[in-house]
Amino acid sequence: MDTPVGGAAGLRGQRVADEALLDNQDAMAQNDPGGMLRMAASAGAQVRESAALAAEANLSALEDDGLPRAVVIAGAGTAARTGEILAMAAGPRSRAPVIIHRSAGVPGWVGAADVVIAISASGHSPEALAAADAAARRGARLVGIGAPDSELQSVVERARAPYIPVPRRAPARASLWALTVPVLLAARTLGLVKVNEADFAETATRLDADAERCRPSAESFVNPAKSLALGLAGSVPIVWGSSPLATVAARRFADTLSANARYPVVAGALGEAGRGRVGLLDGVFGGLVETDRDVFSDPFDNEDGPQASRLRVVLLRDGGLNADDDTDEPLAVEERRADAIQTLAERRGVRCDVLTAEGGSSLERLASLVAVPDFASVYLALAHGLDPMAVPAVSEMKELSNP
Repeated sequence: MDTPVGGAAGLRGQRVADEALLDNQDAMAQNDPGGMLRMAASAGAQVRESAALAAEANLSALEDDGLPRAVVIAGAGTAARTGEILAMAAGPRSRAPVIIHRSAGVPGWVGAADVVIAISASGHSPEALAAADAAARRGARLVGIGAPDSELQSVVERARAPYIPVPRRAPARASLWALTVPVLLAARTLGLVKVNEADFAETATRLDADAERCRPSAESFVNPAKSLALGLAGSVPIVWGSSPLATVAARRFADTLSANARYPVVAGALGEAGRGRVGLLDGVFGGLVETDRDVFSDPFDNEDGPQASRLRVVLLRDGGLNADDDTDEPLAVEERRADAIQTLAERRGVRCDVLTAEGGSSLERLASLVAVPDFASVYLALAHGLDPMAVPAVSEMKELSNP
């Protein structure tokens, strides 16, 4: 099968995923001119570099006014996901609430008792810029994280606040760890989280190990990311997380599937699934409409044209407990829900992939649920002949919406 590369054909890709392409390194390199696979493999290096950069910033100034009333994470897209990671790491008994603010500016109640962390990988996000400006005017403590020598750095430094310059070598979605580590270190300075250098080292090692498992030269039958990508091909993915940690990873997977592979995705927590979304398994994309269909058949192997897409469940499971939990009951509830989802999917003939978190710290367990799906989203794009780096609709959206 010919793989369209470049021009309009390269942007549109191909309707059917080409499994053989994923074992052809030359073809993958041709379809990945921006090096998104290389960016995915840099996750461990991002952790180490950002930890070193944050150590050079004057974060100790944040301690002067003690524990904040609230911490506001200001930014959109991947920047906002870092806030979800912070909220997960801080846990339900955090000494101050973590508020994720995706709109321009800051909430109306923000004042001198609060901390605003403005994040933008490019340093030019209107949401982060407006938040930094508003925080400075209201006397809130401010931290900036983003590209060096950017507009955001200028705004933050005019307010005499600490700024952590994170070199921009990739789109924001490929810079999750570069942006997350400074957020966690700022929160540690404020007394919200207990992450330490060992946690970062173990997380970086985990990301390196998964990058090796998912390397382009590893064939599909031994590469977990390629296998996951091919399993999702032609489906409507539903990604559910069995815990707050796993739910962050599920939403992250939805981000990368949408942006890299251009797949529509439903993502969330199992608690949400049990309150209505599990009904998708009984819908027109689920398992009860075509009960006589072989669920293992190729949905496009039909002389009359493609059959309807099928659901594919990806279940992210996390057996770890937050350090502040007093009981195993929350874990037990989520584990029972996860077992129930697998049973329901099996009864309806809906395929279900399960990824289970590994590692000691919550950060390492999160990394173990993010790394393989990150690679899978890139491989799925490549299998369809799409350049995972270039997303024309995103660029056009920015052009049309800018004044």
